[in-house]
Amino acid sequence: MNLLPTWNTAYSAIPTGTRHVTQGSTNRPALEKQNKCIRSRRFQQTRYPRAERTPPSHQPPGRRRPAHPLTTTMAAAMSVSAVVPPAAAVARARTLLCVPATARAPREMAAEVAAAAALGADLAELRLDRLAGFAPRRDLPALLAKPRTLPALVTYRPKWEGGEYEGEDEPRFEALQLAMELGAEYVDIELKVADKFIKFMSGKKPETCKLIVSSHNYENTPSAEELEKLLAQIQATGADIVKIATTATEIVDVSRMFQILVHCQEKQVPIIGLVMNDRGFISRVLCPKFGGYLTFGSLEKGKESAPAQPTVADLINVYNIRQIGPDTKVFGIIGKPVGHSKSPILHNEAFRSVGLNAVYVPFLVDDLAKFLHTYSSPDFAGFSCTIPHKEDAVRCCDEVDPIARDIGAVNTIIRKPNGNLVGYNTDYVGAISAIEDGIRATQSTRSTTSPLAGRLFVVIGAGGAGKALAYGAKEKGARVVIANRTFARAQELGNLIGGPALTLAELENYHPEEGMILANTTAIGMHPNTNDTPLSKQALKSYAVVFDAVYTPKETRLLRDAAECGATVVSGLEMFIRQAEGQFEHFTGMPAVDGKFRALASSLDNPSTIKGNGRAAAKPRL
Repeated sequence: MNLLPTWNTAYSAIPTGTRHVTQGSTNRPALEKQNKCIRSRRFQQTRYPRAERTPPSHQPPGRRRPAHPLTTTMAAAMSVSAVVPPAAAVARARTLLCVPATARAPREMAAEVAAAAALGADLAELRLDRLAGFAPRRDLPALLAKPRTLPALVTYRPKWEGGEYEGEDEPRFEALQLAMELGAEYVDIELKVADKFIKFMSGKKPETCKLIVSSHNYENTPSAEELEKLLAQIQATGADIVKIATTATEIVDVSRMFQILVHCQEKQVPIIGLVMNDRGFISRVLCPKFGGYLTFGSLEKGKESAPAQPTVADLINVYNIRQIGPDTKVFGIIGKPVGHSKSPILHNEAFRSVGLNAVYVPFLVDDLAKFLHTYSSPDFAGFSCTIPHKEDAVRCCDEVDPIARDIGAVNTIIRKPNGNLVGYNTDYVGAISAIEDGIRATQSTRSTTSPLAGRLFVVIGAGGAGKALAYGAKEKGARVVIANRTFARAQELGNLIGGPALTLAELENYHPEEGMILANTTAIGMHPNTNDTPLSKQALKSYAVVFDAVYTPKETRLLRDAAECGATVVSGLEMFIRQAEGQFEHFTGMPAVDGKFRALASSLDNPSTIKGNGRAAAKPRL
């Protein structure tokens, strides 16, 4: 598999569903023509002054990256007027990591800033509106006293913009101006009152302080055209830095923010562009790839200043955000829900271990076809696929591996260099081999045949994972029975594999023989519903082996009850590890060594055993 980017430009990474011809952007055929001309023609480059990310005294260490080059086209004639070759791109500083300090007391807020510095943050946002009984002339000198452990971004957010301040504008303006006078490196003011605030300052803003003019939309993400108008409005105020935060109603909304980031990067306009809530999570992780000025990470879970904000420790340690750049390949897990998944921890550490310039993120997806159409650039190189999209993935792929087609479910999608999507299924091998090894370790079996051969094998669930388990068990010679909440779905799968179908209610009294094998492939019992179980403890007494595909928690109620009944239990973590090894090989073209991959997985419940304090500690190598 060729892991090098087809185009070394940010434009190639913009989701195709959002591209349109404007100043600072072009279409793909035109860009292909331009790239062919680079070797033979010399083009004029329009240069813009590079925007500093932080005051010189606080410039964080780290390598400089080339900026994202964009081309300019004449929309009517589609002729090339200028292009910036990658080698000549303007250098820019890395995306900064900002931790919001949200404590209720000044002393506690100062402690949060110190903790953020220890974790590796680049600056801290002082949320003055969170302080109880805040008195500017008493509290600000203490909060901004020098020397400081981190540069300060001072925000005093009113309730009408999502904050907690409920007073008049003038006292708030006075506090922000005082923060500037005391040496704050950044001050945030809302677009709605930006002109009023600038008039209030009467030109007294210190040169060392950068003014962020912000707009927050807590309902949706506007169209690309509306975002461009909003960008122009904020620039017209004289802002040093633009901030636009919107809300995702579906994950494809984020693509429009990426488009704005790339446009601003080409124009050297510093911009903070983020999309809130779980469907917008990728905007917080991938903003360095598209040129975002900074991203926010909370000090710890429970201290977020916006919906679905990751912790700064996760940004550094799990997502390796310091290494994300224009050429970083994007992989991820597509699902709904997806927040419970441990795949980002496992795959990102695996990528890091082999030195691969790639990141693996959670994609909360409602419409799979729409997602794949929107994020169709070569940089979005591969996906894991989980509930409820495994069956739809078969129809969305251009090519499907024969085994995956027979199963009727895909859990791994790879984008080929020609753009085609190829679907595979690594679930069935991962689950069946885990169950076989579990039986061999505890029960006497014939070494020449599968321990599943001739056994009655009951599969709970008729979705993608259920199909994979049913297919794998039948291939090993088991007699397969399908049980599902909806009988029609059970009957459909039963007809495909040539086995009987039951409802879950009927399964409670189903015990035609002793020594049966049970495999739960549904989400019943998954966090946070850990007290749920698909089958009663009484019914489990007929089973000799019980497998649960759920691995969060590792010991589900189903497995706990089965063990107390004397059954051999096999954790879903075993399936997770083995199917992930197959996915890693499809993603990278590299073999995954079982022992090393397993060592990574063993730290899933405690990621700090692999990484800590912003620096990668000693870790297993693949």
